[in-house]
Amino acid sequence: MYWTLELANYLDDAPWPATKDELIDYAIRSGAPLELIENLQELDEEGGEVYETIDEIWADYPSSKEYYFDDDE
Repeated sequence: MYWTLELANYLDDAPWPATKDELIDYAIRSGAPLELIENLQELDEEGGEVYETIDEIWADYPSSKEYYFDDDE
């Protein structure tokens, strides 16, 4: 499983909080790339675990502070 900002951006408008199955369904309906769907399918299934944000799926997801460091200019 690998994550990129491009793949993670497809989950920006996902219906958070969501289960693994809900995220997969959202990704399919929104036309996300197959790589994203495969990443979501590889998530551990722990009895319908609910994910609150993308940070729980991709621990290294850059925050808005990190990503938009030059936003003032």
